[in-house]
Amino acid sequence: MQLSAEPLIYGLIFFGVLALVEGLYLFTFGKSISLNSRVNRRLEMMEKGGNREQVLEQLRKELGQHAKSQSIPLYSLLSDRAQKAAIAFTPKQLILIMCGLAGIAFVGLSIGTSAPLPVRILGSVIIGIGAVFFWVNKKANKRMAMIEEQLPDAVELMVRSLRVGHPFTSAVQIVANEVDDPLATEFGIISDECAYGRDVGESLKEMAERLDMQDMRFLAVAVTIQQQSGGNLAEVLAGLAKVIRARFRLFRRVKAITAEAQWSGKFLSAFPLLCLVAILAKDPGYYDEVLDHPYFIPCCFIVGILLTANLFIMRSLTNIKV
Repeated sequence: MQLSAEPLIYGLIFFGVLALVEGLYLFTFGKSISLNSRVNRRLEMMEKGGNREQVLEQLRKELGQHAKSQSIPLYSLLSDRAQKAAIAFTPKQLILIMCGLAGIAFVGLSIGTSAPLPVRILGSVIIGIGAVFFWVNKKANKRMAMIEEQLPDAVELMVRSLRVGHPFTSAVQIVANEVDDPLATEFGIISDECAYGRDVGESLKEMAERLDMQDMRFLAVAVTIQQQSGGNLAEVLAGLAKVIRARFRLFRRVKAITAEAQWSGKFLSAFPLLCLVAILAKDPGYYDEVLDHPYFIPCCFIVGILLTANLFIMRSLTNIKV
């Protein structure tokens, strides 16, 4: 049994198509859409010549297009994460990208490996679909983490604006202009919707449901109640900002406490595979005597299922809601 470089080739092709989809995304929509730049994409689009109504329509379309496509087979598994990530690609474009990446992966596997045709087809499909799922999920996690971190500062900025005499709609506009993306564009959409006559409480509630954020729901409820019954909104939001910041600190603390258990689960699942690679590197013929045994392949599948189950079990045990 000779040590093969094919697993490495599969990994390189997977990360290659990941880099390809990210490059295509930045090339199509510009660097401002990258979460690393934190550039206010809404203001940049307006500076490039788009009027307020056109920019609002485009951003609303991007943010809501994935929720409307849950009926598409397979894509329904991705739509929620794509919506939270605010992926500008349309659902059809993402599906076409999956197909294109699968085709590129098939070419790479055909050139770099000697695997049978069915294995190459299955591997290319898994790589194409898996790369897009991985990319979207990573985008969603990063964007939601940034919004959760920015929200307390945004609410405190609104409190200061209200205390110096600005109306709430102007406070929202100030947040949209002063904070970084991704929260700036979200509040910019609310500001533009209010300018065209929509109720600010409804806009906040829609954003909270789209992002599925409890803290944003608190903000929407506080504003709605103040609109209906009156009261000092600045003091209410000041208290809310303290609550959100305390929840954020608690979430970070819980995440730090559970990090060891999470990495232990990942290590325990990866350790047998690392041992397998080390054994084959030292003695390529180590498993020659059992390769033809009828239980060898079924046992490999069972071990793989158990290792995968370990990841999900450890994640569920350490996924503590705050």
